[in-house]
Amino acid sequence: MKFKFHDLHPTPADLAAEVLAGLNRRPRAIPPKFFYDARGSALFEAIIETPEYYLTRTELAILRAHAAEIAARVGSGSLIVEPGGGSCAKVRILLEGLRPCAYVPVDISREHLRLAAEQVAAQFPWLEVYAACADFTRTLAMPVALPKGPRVAFFPGSSIGNFDPEAAVSFMAAVAELVGEGGFLLIGVALKKAPAVLEAAYNDAAGVTAAFNLNLLARINRELGADFIIEAWRHRAHYDAVAGRIEMHLVSMRAQSVRLAGQAFDFAAGETIHTENSQKYGIREFQDLAARAGFRPEAVWTDAGGLFSVHLLRVEGSDRRPAWPAAEPVPR
Repeated sequence: MKFKFHDLHPTPADLAAEVLAGLNRRPRAIPPKFFYDARGSALFEAIIETPEYYLTRTELAILRAHAAEIAARVGSGSLIVEPGGGSCAKVRILLEGLRPCAYVPVDISREHLRLAAEQVAAQFPWLEVYAACADFTRTLAMPVALPKGPRVAFFPGSSIGNFDPEAAVSFMAAVAELVGEGGFLLIGVALKKAPAVLEAAYNDAAGVTAAFNLNLLARINRELGADFIIEAWRHRAHYDAVAGRIEMHLVSMRAQSVRLAGQAFDFAAGETIHTENSQKYGIREFQDLAARAGFRPEAVWTDAGGLFSVHLLRVEGSDRRPAWPAAEPVPR
């Protein structure tokens, strides 16, 4: 088993700085990357098992159905980097066909990533696995020399929807720099569909997504010493048809004051903290966005119900061929 783990986990000071900045702005917002402490990661794994959450099972079915074609188009011997690697579940479908020289999952949830990456290394003993606990929304750099080879970025789960469209272009442009001329991006993108289907996926009947959202406050209490009263908040998710996105918020159920790092934050009844966007796209709409980042479409696969899409994109020809590791900041 060839496995290395690099711990670049954000510090409590990083968390405090971003949470304080988010609570001091109007409207208030906290980045969704902070959902993923150990409990948050476990709750997300439970979310994907709920009957309403179609995204993961639909994407998995697409990848299984087209794994051979993906491998044929990409070829073997590549270096696969997966920002937001998490459970590393989806990449396993592709590894035997792609036979990469190395796999590099990057995720902010330390223990969740370590366990998943170790399992991949044990399951595929011929594969070199270099896992990095890091905030990939800040940099795509790796603190280690990696094997040479064609580069493929794998970004499943419709995580690109957590960026607004302009930030998505910036992120994909950084990925294009990372993989270089002729490099690939294999990316999952949730499609636009009936609002009722979308809203149900983020408001499951069992309340798992609500617990996931509220766990953010519990984490801030535990790690930063805040005094959020969890019972005084509720989860809300709704589809904004104009923006084309699901918005998740935490809603204050009453007028209240919260203390954090010596500051007092007053909330009116009904005031919210915006915790996540999940942007939805049409196929051509997303391809146009990717083109602005320097990618051209190679292939796209969807399910029969038109719920989800998986795009294979390739960097347009240029004279830029960055050396690994690349340290490109990714604006949020």
